[in-house]
Amino acid sequence: MNAGIGSTVRRKEDLRLVTGHGCYSDDFNFPGQVYGAVVRSPHAHALIRSVDTAEAHAMPGVLAVLTGADTQADGLKRIPHLTAPGTAPDIVLHNRDGSPVPAAPHLVLSTDRVRHVGAAVAFVVAETVTQAKDAAEKVVVEYEPLPAVTDAKVAVEGSTPRLYDDLPNIMIDAEVGDAKATDEAFARAAHVTRLDTWINRVTGVPMEPRAAVGIYDPETKRYTLYAGSGGIVRQKKEIAAILDVPFESVRVIAKEIGGNFGTKNSFFPEFALVVWASRRVGRPVKWTCDRSEAFVSDYMGRDLTVSAELALDTDGRFLALRTKNLSNVGAHSGSYVPLVKGVGLATSGYRIPVAHISARAVLSTTMCTTPYRSAGRPEVIYVIERLVDKAAQEHGFDRVALRKRNLIPPSAFPYKNPQGIVYDNGTYRVVMDRAMELGDWAGFKKRRAEARKRKRLRGIGLCCYLETTGGYPRERADITVLPEGRVDVVVGTLSSGQSHETTFAQCVSDWLGVPFDDVYINESDTDIVKEGGGSHSARSMRLAGIVMGNASDLVIDKGKKIAAHMLETAEDDIAFASGRFTVKGTDRSVGIYEVARAAMDDKALPEDLRGPLGATSDETIKQLGFPYGAHVCEVEIDPQTGHLDVVRYTCVDDVGRAINPMVVDGQTHGGAVQGIGQAVCELCSYDAEGQLLSASLMDYAMPRADTMPSFTTDISQVLTPTNRLGVRGAGEGGTTGALGAVVNSVVDALAEFGVTHIEMPVTPERIWRAIHESKKK
Repeated sequence: MNAGIGSTVRRKEDLRLVTGHGCYSDDFNFPGQVYGAVVRSPHAHALIRSVDTAEAHAMPGVLAVLTGADTQADGLKRIPHLTAPGTAPDIVLHNRDGSPVPAAPHLVLSTDRVRHVGAAVAFVVAETVTQAKDAAEKVVVEYEPLPAVTDAKVAVEGSTPRLYDDLPNIMIDAEVGDAKATDEAFARAAHVTRLDTWINRVTGVPMEPRAAVGIYDPETKRYTLYAGSGGIVRQKKEIAAILDVPFESVRVIAKEIGGNFGTKNSFFPEFALVVWASRRVGRPVKWTCDRSEAFVSDYMGRDLTVSAELALDTDGRFLALRTKNLSNVGAHSGSYVPLVKGVGLATSGYRIPVAHISARAVLSTTMCTTPYRSAGRPEVIYVIERLVDKAAQEHGFDRVALRKRNLIPPSAFPYKNPQGIVYDNGTYRVVMDRAMELGDWAGFKKRRAEARKRKRLRGIGLCCYLETTGGYPRERADITVLPEGRVDVVVGTLSSGQSHETTFAQCVSDWLGVPFDDVYINESDTDIVKEGGGSHSARSMRLAGIVMGNASDLVIDKGKKIAAHMLETAEDDIAFASGRFTVKGTDRSVGIYEVARAAMDDKALPEDLRGPLGATSDETIKQLGFPYGAHVCEVEIDPQTGHLDVVRYTCVDDVGRAINPMVVDGQTHGGAVQGIGQAVCELCSYDAEGQLLSASLMDYAMPRADTMPSFTTDISQVLTPTNRLGVRGAGEGGTTGALGAVVNSVVDALAEFGVTHIEMPVTPERIWRAIHESKKK
């Protein structure tokens, strides 16, 4: 069986997962374990006047009731979220007035004030889950309610109450691009199209809500956290920083993640609480999140308010883009990445000579927003793709021809966009044509006519997307070839469903010429994984491919030296292929496992060649990746009720080299469903007082398998020159292209009513209102 790079290989992970032998965060249990429950604020904004724990302490089984005052007494630090406003080669946002970009602090337990519903105020530890929850109900917190603000447009107003006495509500007020040249381009434009929109706030709703077990060992003074996340090395660094202990004093272990999508990447207060509480009570402490608790305490995504304008000449060539992006970052500065990434990619894959982008980030009394699948990119791709369709509709252009006229051609690469980001290469028009072919764009008129006979409105939409992937730039791989016929690969990424055990093994199998089943991937324990950035921003294969490839090369180089001794020849005479070291021009050879045994056992070898046959590569790679593609969506609408069905969906994605096409297709399917879900039903909805109205699966609508069509997918493989595999990244594109494709198709279906835009989520009610409001006009 060919199981190397480019092969469709069944996933190694699946047998374990589908037979119930996985180990999720809630599956970790230890002798003497006790349980934690979090006391959460019912207020969106309030001063904490007092916290009375006496009655809770007296409850059966209670071992500790910990408050913000206890965290201060023990010297716990704020959560060190990664809040830099961009780093090279990404966009870096600078405040226009020259002031530094601040970060609103996030404490493990609130001390003087709560700033969103669900903020952690106290942590109760008891012998059982029930006892901990019962005692949590007895903690009496005296609050003094303060005004709440949930809407970013309101939050930037000067009259809005400050969330922090020593910080402004506006964290970032920056601009990127050439304002003068952009204004001049708009002044000479034949056509201008404007879009004011809001990209709705959503959350991840992972299969397994967050769970964690913390253990403190008083003999070794080590803290161990068992919890799924986006990357174990990051969690280790952050626990060490919060507890103010040496990095080596912390260990983090994660197995199955149970769904992530970025929701679990950032550090959560409960991770610190369980290890700190374990030190306080002297026993392992476990906390498992309820689903409703997750809705108010999981990090959320999106929530971008945009006012954008596109300038065109008489022939439909794009002249300039002007846009104002306002990011609602919530109560704490969890991340500025979505705003930064969106600014850098606002012009997408179109040849737009000049642009001017205003970028602001504002605090509000909501849960903080952090990177959610394809952070920042779906938002701005949605905006530019809606602008293109709207421009075609308003000014008499064909929407397909308009895209073809303005997409960057292959001859223009490498291409620097107006914001300063340099794209590597691509065939954007070819991918668009392929998506339209597979989506049978030409046959749509016939399907629309047939739908009319059934009294249904049918629409088709197109979205050309471009991604930029970067992420934490440092990655490490350690590869060891064992004599018994096994290759151990330790790498600092962490799979949350991306099939690393399979795709990484395919690469190492190819490079070292060993059977696919001989390769074992370890990403789960910081006592073994020394460095790495985890999984986010489609970085895993792109960066792990580089360091695993380097380490494989070093293993082969060392193996050649050992084989030369074994075969009594010069190192230059040794060739390596298909797992064997051969004396050139002869049939004399030794296998890689024989060489590994000699390295361990042959005392005649030079000292520097003895020991395990292994190597390490630790690299910092700042080169961005640029996946791209096109989606075609087709919908049917019942005009009497506004009911919407997504009836056809086609994706063509260029991920560079596809290590395992089946895995890429799976990533595309999952990503597209997430994007479609945001477009048609998902919404984290707060009322004016800051209460979350969508705090259960009864209130937060999710896409389901029975509401999705069968996807048609295809993979383009134009290799990027930026890494040895030619990989761009495959985890995000399904989501990035979906928002624009869906909304464009809905507007197309409603165009006969004069509808030029409809806000997400495109619910039946919104569709019905759009139809009836147009009838009134």
